[in-house]
Amino acid sequence: MSSESRSDLLDRTREFALQVIRLYSILPKTAVAQVIGKQMLRSGTSVGAHYRKAVRSRSDAEFISKLEGAQQELEETLYWLELALAERLAPAGRLQTLSREANELMAMLAASVKTVKRRSCG
Repeated sequence: MSSESRSDLLDRTREFALQVIRLYSILPKTAVAQVIGKQMLRSGTSVGAHYRKAVRSRSDAEFISKLEGAQQELEETLYWLELALAERLAPAGRLQTLSREANELMAMLAASVKTVKRRSCG
């Protein structure tokens, strides 16, 4: 992975986390909204943490494992975003924008995993 791609993903996963934090802060204070919000906050902010761990990996296997962890957190975040949308807990446009970014990040991480697996397997 090029240093430019790595830097782009570092920035984008950080910005994604910040957007999730900002979304959480505007959610209603109802029990349902807070449960969904806290789950989304946890998974959405851990994507970047997993990616940062991947960047510091000591092996291809460790790199792949950390990226797949980030993908799992993105999947979970998408689930909570879908529930928030279904329950109308925040403006639909904001939830859809976050979902779009999660899907784009997922595609980028999947491409990285595929490239490293191809390289590792010869």
